[in-house]
Amino acid sequence: MVFLKGYLSLSDQQKIVERCRELGMSVGGFYQPGYEEGTKMHLKMMCLGKNWDPHTSQYGERRPFDGAKPPQIPPEFQTLVTNALRDSNALVPQNRLPSISPDICIVNFYSQTGRLGLHQDKDESEDSLRRGLPVVSFSIGDSAQFLYGDHRDPDKAEKLQLESGVSVIHPNSAPNLLLQHTNLRPGRLNLTFRQY
Repeated sequence: MVFLKGYLSLSDQQKIVERCRELGMSVGGFYQPGYEEGTKMHLKMMCLGKNWDPHTSQYGERRPFDGAKPPQIPPEFQTLVTNALRDSNALVPQNRLPSISPDICIVNFYSQTGRLGLHQDKDESEDSLRRGLPVVSFSIGDSAQFLYGDHRDPDKAEKLQLESGVSVIHPNSAPNLLLQHTNLRPGRLNLTFRQY
């Protein structure tokens, strides 16, 4: 795993928040996902490119609950992913990550009480999983604790504090300047890109 602390400039963060706000208020934008038994997730989600359905843990072309087609991934987001992978490979040339052409971006907004439990990214295509294609993410806003490892037990997981602007794996409180420029509510915006 490669962590690029402070990777996104304040200007880039502002542009991402503004673009996500624009997309999130349009057809196929933010909603509160839930599971089949009715439990709601503690976040707001928007998919770009393809939709991820928490009921089936599968990707599709439309959201099943309203038929909306997810917005396309903006070209500027594609460029951020390409640059992050290039910069990661420059830092760790002995463990080069393969490039990706992301066709999926899951954008999650976590309020102050929002959270996402331990989970494993394993819903991509067999080809993507076999090739070990990386998952690239950017976090903006409040800090969050990121847990990772091989165990399902949170007490055994490795923990990192993620701050606003971190890249490749997810984000102290959001910088005041970012809050002033974007009116970002307390919380955290996380964009996770993958190639199906």
